[in-house]
Amino acid sequence: MSVLDLVTQYWPALAAGVVGAILPPGGGQGAEDAHDGHGDDHHDGHGDDHHGGDEHGEAHAAAGYTLWQRVGLGLIAALTVLFVQWLWPSGAAAEAAGTTDEWPSLLNVLIGLPFVGAAAVLFMPRQLLSLLRGFTLAVLGAGLLASLWLLSVPMTVGWHFQSIKEWIPALGIRWHVAIDGISLWLVLLTTFIAPIAAYASFGSIKSRIKELCFCLLFLQGAMLGAFVALDLFLFFLFWELMLVPMFVMIGIWGGVEKIKAAIKLFVYTMAGSMLMLAGIVYLVWANQKLTGAYTFDYLALSRVVLPRGAQMLCFWAFSIAFFIKVPMWPVHTWLPDAHVQAPTGGSVILAAVMLKIGTYAYLRFSMGLFPGPASSLAANLAGIAILGGVIYGALVAWKQSDVKRLVAYSSVAHLGYVMLGLFGVTPSGIQGAVLQMVNHGVSTGALFLLVGVIYDRRHTREVAEFGGLAKVMPAYATLFLIVTFASVGVPGTNGFIGEFMIIMGTYASERLGTFSGIHTIGAAAGVILAAVYMLSVVQKMFFGPLTNPKNKHLPDVTPREGLALAPLILMIFVIGLFPAIFLDRMKESVLSTYNQFKVVSGQAILFADERNAKLLPEDTFSPAFLKGAPSVGSGQGAAGAGEDEQARRDRAAGGALAARAEEAAR
Repeated sequence: MSVLDLVTQYWPALAAGVVGAILPPGGGQGAEDAHDGHGDDHHDGHGDDHHGGDEHGEAHAAAGYTLWQRVGLGLIAALTVLFVQWLWPSGAAAEAAGTTDEWPSLLNVLIGLPFVGAAAVLFMPRQLLSLLRGFTLAVLGAGLLASLWLLSVPMTVGWHFQSIKEWIPALGIRWHVAIDGISLWLVLLTTFIAPIAAYASFGSIKSRIKELCFCLLFLQGAMLGAFVALDLFLFFLFWELMLVPMFVMIGIWGGVEKIKAAIKLFVYTMAGSMLMLAGIVYLVWANQKLTGAYTFDYLALSRVVLPRGAQMLCFWAFSIAFFIKVPMWPVHTWLPDAHVQAPTGGSVILAAVMLKIGTYAYLRFSMGLFPGPASSLAANLAGIAILGGVIYGALVAWKQSDVKRLVAYSSVAHLGYVMLGLFGVTPSGIQGAVLQMVNHGVSTGALFLLVGVIYDRRHTREVAEFGGLAKVMPAYATLFLIVTFASVGVPGTNGFIGEFMIIMGTYASERLGTFSGIHTIGAAAGVILAAVYMLSVVQKMFFGPLTNPKNKHLPDVTPREGLALAPLILMIFVIGLFPAIFLDRMKESVLSTYNQFKVVSGQAILFADERNAKLLPEDTFSPAFLKGAPSVGSGQGAAGAGEDEQARRDRAAGGALAARAEEAAR
């Protein structure tokens, strides 16, 4: 391909890069150096992480963009346009036609890279702040670039980039990681958010930089592992490892009540984790009784149908752990405290990624391992998501005087929509829920960054302290308004399409039955309430008279802050204007998950009895789903020898049901 062809094909990306790079230069480097010169001792321990005060902020405002910052903005703009061009449906199809190779170690690299980086940080001198920050950003940036390789393979039905190694053979524990079209975007969300959160943290946190770098890298590896683990022991390990660095981040760099918030986070999460561990152990034990061998593999355990009572208990054991992480009412009360006390970077990671592990885990494990209870309880759980999540979260957010606490409660409301889409179990609802996980990570992450910007200047988050900020901070007001529109779901922004698909899926849901219309009305009311509480805070903070003298000379968005916010603002419009490039990659996996849920939930009802566990036949599942499952047992295993005639009839009926569902799917 000639240079002229390259220019012709990629001129939009080149133009975007040039526009991003021609921002006016200035003395930004000197301001940055002065900012970094405060060193590790600059932190007073009150409130969030912050800069030195208004005078410092004014020095920043006077500074323009440095050469490297302008190059960074140009690269962000160019890469965003290239991303859209590459994943555009016609381009994606051509790319898929010629690219089918999968490197099975790619996920191992994505997980291992931050862990190795965290270990390397421990051997670096804590006085070399630039080295620590630069190394951490380099590792996280390398992970982001490596994760883009995942997009080179079409997300057909089944598992991709699968890596399986025996780990503890005596207990049937394996290193089993893989992705599909559902987990793909959550992995990419994680690698996308982490460098932004780290860059923002380095601009405000000035104490214990070495420990901060270790926590950021360690947390990144644990979150990625949780999204790709297909062995329940491995998933539980990563689930627990995530808690440690977040506990430390809140406890060291948090606000005045940081210890209380950190302990509350730890206690809530550990309570749910112990329930989940008990459910895992029971499920593994039941499978061992049926097959004669231990395994923690998700694919193998998906075939187990527990007795009805045990099935319901295990469903709740898993789901309560996930509901705490989401969080759902009434186990949500740890979240506002954690967000308010966490440093800005910690809040961004917590909202954008860690909460999504709860929603993802419910879809993957609660619905995958216990489809019977998930189906029978769908209407009740959807009612809780509407009343206790969407409506309650919105009303409580509306009454908050602390803008960061308002954003925290808005997360309860927005994730209520995600859970509603999963509870309804429709292709549209599940697709909308997965997309909304990504949307929430982008828009709420940006909101927490913007709250951190104003806190750095005024060291307060009370809405009453502001008013008329648009007069002195027009760029900041514009960015805040854009992210607000995304949060409330204005068409053209990322929040619209996800909520729309969830509401449509709710209305069409068979599992919600006669309540689907009521749930749809409740979800629509939540959209209105979201506009009320978000636009109310915008009106109070940015418009009206500028009466507080402390606000009259506040600096606008600095180059560092603009560079951190730019990728999130761009993604708001990329997802909002081109949702198909995201939906197409998850479509086949969502349809496969939906069809399997229909079939397995029906068979689970046929197979379940009050006393004995049973195994579903292998032909209940598609071969693509079972690819990589351990070869333990053949068919019914130990239980098959003692089948009575009724059990055989049940099995035949289940096979017929599976055949009908597969035919309907075709």
